[in-house]
Amino acid sequence: MQQKTSLTMTLQEILEHRRAVRLFDSSKPLDVESVRHCIELATLAPTSSNMQLWECYHITDKNMLHKLATACLGQRSATSAQQMVVFVTRQDRYKDHARKVLEANIDNIRHNSPTERQPHRIKLMQQYYGKLMPFQYSRFIGLWGLVRKALIQCVGLFRPIPRQMSEGDARIVVHKSCALVVQTFMLAMSEVGYDTCPLEGFDSYLVKKALHLPHTGEINMIIACGIRKPEGVQGDRFRLPFDEMYRRIGD
Repeated sequence: MQQKTSLTMTLQEILEHRRAVRLFDSSKPLDVESVRHCIELATLAPTSSNMQLWECYHITDKNMLHKLATACLGQRSATSAQQMVVFVTRQDRYKDHARKVLEANIDNIRHNSPTERQPHRIKLMQQYYGKLMPFQYSRFIGLWGLVRKALIQCVGLFRPIPRQMSEGDARIVVHKSCALVVQTFMLAMSEVGYDTCPLEGFDSYLVKKALHLPHTGEINMIIACGIRKPEGVQGDRFRLPFDEMYRRIGD
């Protein structure tokens, strides 16, 4: 098991340590439970409305790793990976997740809110997760999105309101939330001294076939995991000048 570095690494050091590693050392295996714990830590990442419309597949089987490496176009980071984690969005589970989050919120309100405010807050939660979330995430060949956009445009004439309500917009929200989970996982892996490489070059059909994913699940990202070889880091990190991205609004 790789020695943990949490007692010595600051957040800045963790961020600087994380690189997209292109070649892993096959002689240095990863501890399965340590990787699993990093995935568990990733569940603490925020997701839109706490809907958590994602799942992941932690791959340790050699035959499956070979299949995924092929699906990842034979990239060295995939062929040398000791383990992989495939993150999948599950927008199709919006009803079940909305119900569970609603139940958790009601329980939270009853335990932590003033008694006199509980009925109002519970009613708001019931409207939000019982009506709004199913309305936002439901799909029907794009038609529901058109209905939502038309309704939002009308309401937007009178007050500010989120306008990204098409089916494509909802899909983007789900993938953004999943990406927050993925980034949290990669930082957790760096914190224990492990390395990762996020892969977006892959044949999604082959990946879904190998993992027996439903057609409603979409692959957000595949993360190759291992311990880097020195040549696995391709030179110095390059970032565009900070001033090209940074815009300050204020005094």
